[in-house]
Amino acid sequence: MTGFAFREVLISWLSYCHSLHMEDSGRGASYTVPCDDYVHVVEFSPFDSGSAALLAYGGNQYVVVGTCRFQEEDMEVEGVEFTTLRVFHHALRVDCLAWSPESRLDKLPQLIRFCTAAADRKVRLLTSDLQNQHEVKVMEGHTSYINHLVFEPTEGKQIASVSDDHTCRVWDLEGNETTTFRLRSPGVSVCWHPEDAFKLMVAEKKGTIRFYDLVTQQAILSLDCGQSPLMSADWCLTNTIKVGAVTGSDWVIWDITRSSYPQEKRPAHVERAGNFRWSRVNENLFSTTGCPGKISSQLLVHHLGHPQPVMIGSATVGAGLSWHRSLPLCVIGGDRKLSFWMTEM
Repeated sequence: MTGFAFREVLISWLSYCHSLHMEDSGRGASYTVPCDDYVHVVEFSPFDSGSAALLAYGGNQYVVVGTCRFQEEDMEVEGVEFTTLRVFHHALRVDCLAWSPESRLDKLPQLIRFCTAAADRKVRLLTSDLQNQHEVKVMEGHTSYINHLVFEPTEGKQIASVSDDHTCRVWDLEGNETTTFRLRSPGVSVCWHPEDAFKLMVAEKKGTIRFYDLVTQQAILSLDCGQSPLMSADWCLTNTIKVGAVTGSDWVIWDITRSSYPQEKRPAHVERAGNFRWSRVNENLFSTTGCPGKISSQLLVHHLGHPQPVMIGSATVGAGLSWHRSLPLCVIGGDRKLSFWMTEM
């Protein structure tokens, strides 16, 4: 790199850092939905449920499940229309949540199925027909805090969870633990291959991401951040050779066919980053959040073709991060509201 080019990059980065410090740097949400309590976790269903997008959010002792419609997909909607389908009682604060691909609203009986984790180190599988049938199955085995969980995406008959207890555990829907992978540090994220039910990605806090074959129960590939702590990782489901993560205050991207070390790495947040999520409609679009602060948390939307974030949002003490399955729109939770940001593509 020439001296001139280096100076230009440095000036660009310094001005970007300055913008992160500015109180008015983050634009407000495109849409908001009021909630009754603080929202700790929020997840769009990544699966086709046969109707408007399914969304669930969790608070201190409840999970709200509903549908979302946006004006970008329905001309009769002004902004956003959120319709509550059911409020589920939850014994403890909801710390993470995952949707089952079996959730359907276009067939009778309707089916809502998702799983949660809480501070009691238990996984809960919740199933409802939105009428009279409602079932909660509790899965026990983890010995420390559960950080992330996911359903097998093709049939939804298995759940994987990762924990501070240095394990990734795979469960069937009866609550039986079918596989356990011993990790070398706390597990922070787990992702299933979108088409291959026997491939699982597990990210560890010390900076390593491993891919496991559930048939042989062996690691088949590993990636290295080169730094720690790794706080969140995601597998790009529209192009599965791409993996992304946040580690320290940086985001990192791998092409898993090329190297075990990241192909791209850039500073993202002034302080530590918290979440990384790929868009579900564009393989070059992803978002990161800073760890919730005393006043606000920043949401950054990045595009691999742009040197700086394409959108900077600011939300009061944001929690959770999820992308809509068919729109370039993401959501985070916060103090008595959901905040949605639409990204211009």
